[in-house]
Amino acid sequence: MKKVSILVGTVYGGAQFVAEEAEKILQRKGYLTQLNLEPKLNDVLAFAPDIWLVITSTTGQGDIPDNLLPFFIDVKDRFPLLTGKKYAVISLGDSGYGDTFCGAGKQFAELLAELQGTAMAPTLEIDAGETLQPEDLALPWIEQQF
Repeated sequence: MKKVSILVGTVYGGAQFVAEEAEKILQRKGYLTQLNLEPKLNDVLAFAPDIWLVITSTTGQGDIPDNLLPFFIDVKDRFPLLTGKKYAVISLGDSGYGDTFCGAGKQFAELLAELQGTAMAPTLEIDAGETLQPEDLALPWIEQQF
């Protein structure tokens, strides 16, 4: 049974809701899941996921949410290679912020690629200016990619 670690970066709960619904889909499809609302690298590594799924909103000027930032920094500092592992990123943002649109997801996708993980698909970027309910785009994407 393949394992998926779901790493959530959220401010107002939108990314968390998407992650909780994604977890239901993944479990129904037979995946063993680990939902991380306050992720710790040691916990993720102990779970030994086959796939890292990052679902994050973007704050400020393309920043990673406070609940996910310590994990990002720890991963960047410790640099655990993901050779043979896959990853997927769903990034929530607002295109009104221009160049920093979905910046948190872009940072994660870049880091996971540097760790030699294999992207399952290009990052799904969801624009709050066009989609009021991010799950409307994210959940069909999860169904398709997994």
